[in-house]
Amino acid sequence: MKPRISRYQHVAEIAWDLTKTQLPLYCHKNSPHRYQWPQLVACVLLTFYLDLSYRDMEEWLWASDKICKVLNLQTIPDHSTLCRAFRKIGIEVLRSLQRILLRRYMLHEIAIGIDSTGFRTDQASAYYSFRNGRPKKDWVKGAFVIGIDSQMILGACASYGRYQDSVLLKNLRKQAKPYSVRHRFVLADAGFDGRQIETGDVIPPIRRHGKLVAPDRIERANLVAQARLDGLYGQRWKCETINSVIKRKFGDTVRSRTTRYHFREIFVKGLIYNIHVC
Repeated sequence: MKPRISRYQHVAEIAWDLTKTQLPLYCHKNSPHRYQWPQLVACVLLTFYLDLSYRDMEEWLWASDKICKVLNLQTIPDHSTLCRAFRKIGIEVLRSLQRILLRRYMLHEIAIGIDSTGFRTDQASAYYSFRNGRPKKDWVKGAFVIGIDSQMILGACASYGRYQDSVLLKNLRKQAKPYSVRHRFVLADAGFDGRQIETGDVIPPIRRHGKLVAPDRIERANLVAQARLDGLYGQRWKCETINSVIKRKFGDTVRSRTTRYHFREIFVKGLIYNIHVC
């Protein structure tokens, strides 16, 4: 019988393979060389994949001999070491790891979907927030661009919930460009309606005062109506599914305390989702 490989072991192998091929052996020349930098980054990715605190991740590694063997860990890193490692991981490093992972699949998407979702900034339950009479007035927004055929995340952006989705459209479109054909379809909801829309985007126009006046907006409304009939616009619901998977498996909160690390967690969640579906 072929031995079964644990899903956690499979994720650890992919994370270790990504980090050791892209990152330097040590993050600083005066490093004590107790752990390699790719090992710590892989441990951080596993921490977010399992939705554990840094202290719980330390205990989990102590009980996981196979994972330690995959990551070639001789000693278990302390929870404070994992926390400091996350703070040293820049967004550009996460994007480079994302690009390496996506290049392996040689994606050529005909249509891409864009959607955003909100993440809470505290661990309080919705019931507690309702009873204490102090509902959250702000949240972290994660916007992801999805390949409709591959159902993988091609790019991510982060902002706070008070900002409109439309300002993120240009950046998300740019991130998806290397993985899609030239004349691709962009599927999104009406929240991305704005000045950054290009001709051919399948995005419903917002009906201000109940009607459409501008000819280009009327033309786009007709395009969306035809896409609904053809079943193309219905593919946008895959974005909703992926957002649901991210929140259920990796948590619907961001654990950090500052804006800088809030946004970084959004990129981590997008990367570990792609590792999860590989």
